[in-house]
Amino acid sequence: MATYRIITYGCQMNERDSETIAGILAGRGYRKAAEGEDPDIVVLNTCCVREGAERKVLGKTQELKALKTTHPQAIIAVVGCLSQQPGVAASIMKKMPHVDIVLGTHNIERIGEALENVAALRHPVIEVLDQETVPPEGLPAVRAPGVRAWVTVMYGCDNFCSYCIVPYVRGRERSRLPGEIKAEVQRLVDEGFKEVVLLGQNVNAYGKRLGTGQDFADLLREVDSVRGLSRVRFMTSHPKDFTQKMICAVRDLPTVCEHIHLPVQSGSNSVLERMNRGYTREQYMDLASRIRQAMPDCSLTTDIIVGFPGEDERGFAETKDLVRQIGFDAAFTFLYSPRKGTRAASMPGEVPQETKKARISQIIAIQNEITQRKNRDLAGQVFEVLVEGPSERDPSVKAGRTRQNKMVHFRTSAPAGSLVSVRVTATGTWTLRGEVVGEGSPPTT
Repeated sequence: MATYRIITYGCQMNERDSETIAGILAGRGYRKAAEGEDPDIVVLNTCCVREGAERKVLGKTQELKALKTTHPQAIIAVVGCLSQQPGVAASIMKKMPHVDIVLGTHNIERIGEALENVAALRHPVIEVLDQETVPPEGLPAVRAPGVRAWVTVMYGCDNFCSYCIVPYVRGRERSRLPGEIKAEVQRLVDEGFKEVVLLGQNVNAYGKRLGTGQDFADLLREVDSVRGLSRVRFMTSHPKDFTQKMICAVRDLPTVCEHIHLPVQSGSNSVLERMNRGYTREQYMDLASRIRQAMPDCSLTTDIIVGFPGEDERGFAETKDLVRQIGFDAAFTFLYSPRKGTRAASMPGEVPQETKKARISQIIAIQNEITQRKNRDLAGQVFEVLVEGPSERDPSVKAGRTRQNKMVHFRTSAPAGSLVSVRVTATGTWTLRGEVVGEGSPPTT
């Protein structure tokens, strides 16, 4: 039986696409290659959102040339966001002739046919489409075992943030029908998954072009009604589209978890304007305040880009001030790197790399202090935790997440997928330790 290996870079959307690729290959009789086994097919599912990810992909693609020496019949495929960029497919085939297949983001379901053509003709296949479509429903998938499953609810993005390549490689916004999404979630629950994560580049824009009048809050209500589902999460949210209706849906729906990832990117209005984010610092802070007024126990996490063109000391100070004022539970911080084809790539006011590194270190230090303080405040409190399985750090204990997405380690005989009540006994920056005090959700007070 022929074997495959899929190497995935980038976001959860790519992880979900790789599950579909694996399902298509499995349906054609391929099996996943064992550790140390030379695969017959290698698929690189690529990312180009940041320069570092692109370098890793191209470096790995070059490394795979050695596989053709020991395994001449092996097929190498490069698919996804990197391939979708104008001119990249041709460049890959010119510089790396050992690559056999190049597919973009709009037709990954063609991987099976592409493999057949390469195997039969021993000729490279390049299919990078400009046409934006919603992939066919019902594509097979091989999902990683566990309690959580990814569910894509929409594709593409219409925001065109000046630093972001996503609209150019993922296309414009397209939403799946709510009935198809609900049916997929029900199938996943029937297969044993307890939690689903609804995915989109901007989930708050869900439904705009469907013509049904349904928005993302309505979709959450549909998914919440799925029989046997324990939890719903979603990512990623854009602040400019996060409505009061959305806040109420998160607050009121029993399965929807009280954790919102809300990228702010900068605390400076001048930087936000150049980023084309569509909101001001004040509007973002008002939204965060309204979320916490509605749900005092809701955790807020964010993304921050440091060193965007034109970010001066005042602008950076405003970002630090916003981080302190809002008190995020966690922040994912990135050094700005220009992406060819975006408006920001040609903006004046480049920030020196050393300055970027110094600034990101300050943001990380501030956020770590806030996270530690917020976690210390959780000591002694009882939370509902979904058991995920053995802890990676200590397999003798179990690990799971609170509804607020805090990781907790504890001892229990309850199997993965169980909901248990856990009292926090010790806190750290990234994880908590606790003791089980009962099954199911803790009593409300």
